[in-house]
Amino acid sequence: MSNLPPWFRWAESLQSIAQAGLTYARDPFDIERYHQIQHLAAEIVAAGADAPLEKVHGLLGGEKGYATPKLDVRGAVFRDGKILLLRELSDGLWTLPGGWVDVG
Repeated sequence: MSNLPPWFRWAESLQSIAQAGLTYARDPFDIERYHQIQHLAAEIVAAGADAPLEKVHGLLGGEKGYATPKLDVRGAVFRDGKILLLRELSDGLWTLPGGWVDVG
């Protein structure tokens, strides 16, 4: 079990949701909502850590892209002498099934 205080885990989860939303959302209303969630996460951290909100907001807002430790996992699936491959959406090339590791 984590020794982190509950407020930090809540803020981490909200920040993760907001960061993923800001990465993939296209609707301006959704983007606005994800910014609100990100701001709420910053307020929680600032209050819990007794830190300036502007500094915390700057730290949380600086991380872009899908919230992940930036680890990629892949798995090999074999059947009848064949291997399962998937086509990546990003570049159309073939790869093993997998993806980013989620926060937590």
